[in-house]
Amino acid sequence: MFKGIGASSGIAMGPAYVIPAWDWEFPDKMVDATDLSFEFERLYDGIRSSKDELEHIKQEIRDVLGQEQSYIFDAHLAILEDPVFMNEIQGIISRQYKAAEVAVKEVIDKFVEMFDVLDDDYMKERAMDIKDVGNRLLKHLLGSGDDTPPPTDHSYVLVAKELTPSQLVHLDPARVLGIVTMMGGLTSHTSIMSRAMGIPFVLGLEGKLIRPIQNGDLMIVDGEEGIVYVNPDSGTVELYESRKTDWLMHRERLQEIAHVPSMTQDRKQVRLAANISSIKEIDQVLKNGAVGVGLFRSEFLYMDRDSLPDEEEQTEVYKQAAVKLDGRPLIIRTLDIGGDKKLDYLPLQVEENPALGCRAIRISLDRRELFKTQLRAILRASHFGQVKLMYPMISSLGELREANALLAEAKQELKSRGKPFNPDIEVGLTIEVPGAALIADVLAKEVDFFSIGTNDLIQFVLAVDRMNDSIAHLYNPYHPAVIRLLKLTIDAAKAAGIPVAVCGEFAGDIRALPLWLGLGIEELSMSVQLILPIKHRLLTSNHAECERLLQEVLQCGTSEEIEQVLRQADSRSSAS
Repeated sequence: MFKGIGASSGIAMGPAYVIPAWDWEFPDKMVDATDLSFEFERLYDGIRSSKDELEHIKQEIRDVLGQEQSYIFDAHLAILEDPVFMNEIQGIISRQYKAAEVAVKEVIDKFVEMFDVLDDDYMKERAMDIKDVGNRLLKHLLGSGDDTPPPTDHSYVLVAKELTPSQLVHLDPARVLGIVTMMGGLTSHTSIMSRAMGIPFVLGLEGKLIRPIQNGDLMIVDGEEGIVYVNPDSGTVELYESRKTDWLMHRERLQEIAHVPSMTQDRKQVRLAANISSIKEIDQVLKNGAVGVGLFRSEFLYMDRDSLPDEEEQTEVYKQAAVKLDGRPLIIRTLDIGGDKKLDYLPLQVEENPALGCRAIRISLDRRELFKTQLRAILRASHFGQVKLMYPMISSLGELREANALLAEAKQELKSRGKPFNPDIEVGLTIEVPGAALIADVLAKEVDFFSIGTNDLIQFVLAVDRMNDSIAHLYNPYHPAVIRLLKLTIDAAKAAGIPVAVCGEFAGDIRALPLWLGLGIEELSMSVQLILPIKHRLLTSNHAECERLLQEVLQCGTSEEIEQVLRQADSRSSAS
């Protein structure tokens, strides 16, 4: 038994298929000065071919896994277009008279080594993206084919030193039972994709194996516990066959409760909604019994393109979503770009701290015509269903009033054009800035609802960049300051008589459900795949007990104490 890191939950069992590490070997080829133009042409042809491939892969991913997962390959395209990366390659060709593939290999090695020595897991994982892009470019320059393809006649557990997103996307998910890698991290793009594909994945076995895994070795992969067995004994096989059967049966049982009302044992109802990025996800939303869409991330409509979507295109997308939901709520968050989400065709000022810079509602208020185009589209879609509108990252009453003034202008423009819309469309905002939480009582008087965006709220409250793995241990949603600020916001909404939901990742944390029940939250919006596990826990919960539990939590001084209280409550619940 070998202990690694569980990156994607589930249990897999089957023969190993080992992808050999691809270490490029070719001579340090020099070229004549008269051939430099030919080498540059080879380089540019390789770049064009690589970009074409990546665009094709993005489309495949978008069709299968949805828009958000395809966004991963934008990072790969950005590397090919990065002037620093390309200038390094061109400089080696022109100054050292080296062949294009030699220059590419040297630059890949340089950047990978530079990121690998940093004491930052996130940056180390970005080195994998550079290696992936570089290998793709080298294949075109050398005229090499892909790695030896895995078998197509049987299923297997994929084993590799490291696995790139490009390699993963070309595999048949119906054949890949599980994945084991020696290297990698939880925030790597490969980990993100494996979770989206539902493939059990354990990583981080470098230096832990007694001998290298061979093709055909019997593998057991426990993605929940991060455990891997190689050629286990019959007793272990029998144990995990039973566990896998139980796991599959549990998934089937969860599907059976999809359309059961989501309420506690003492009849407290909590609406469970979904966060989505494209209308393709709505079928799964309905299958899992969500009450509607609590967060439609409209920014993904603006990505993977060369220009802004116009009013007609946006109207059609929002309309289709509303129609497919058939009267269920559709909350559309207005454009939330900036920070880590950028549009190539919409240049923004380079900022030292983009997370606190010009982003979300600040961009919309700065570029009013862009904002009003989206507002008109959302309003027009409201004629076809229960559409609601939500502003992101509001930090003051002035911003809210300015946004509402533009909304009033958009309504008047549609009225003058004779376009139908719901004049009484509900308008809300996300509470994700501590300043907004502290004046929640003031903001609540001028909106129809709140939705708490915990991802940003937690990082702002704790001053922790949630994308920086070197300080990830400080990003803790159970910090007492976070819990107190949540209570302040929820109490303000209740006092004003408006509904309040939670739409950040914290909403789908099954450990936190007693907190939400105790705080009086009546709607949680989360990733589609989390809805049924949360509902299962909800059906066995007791609202009155959770209210008592909250009082105990509010007396805690550390996140460790809060988590201990929740663990003890969970143990008592399981025992009963």
